[in-house]
Amino acid sequence: MGEPMEKELSDPRRITRLIRLPEVMNRVGLGRSTIYRWMSEGKFPKPVQLGGHAVAWAGDEVDEWIADKLA
Repeated sequence: MGEPMEKELSDPRRITRLIRLPEVMNRVGLGRSTIYRWMSEGKFPKPVQLGGHAVAWAGDEVDEWIADKLA
């Protein structure tokens, strides 16, 4: 009927949820200026441009960053 779940999880084209800055700040416990400073230093994932000045982060990249910090 459907494909196995394992194939979905390993598919590189898997869709990720985009999250905006307030949720990123809530998840990682950092302020806006720290997030942007760490992005410029290469210590935090960069966002994707949504249009105009709107940006969002890939939720899985933020989750990976958190997991790396906890390891």
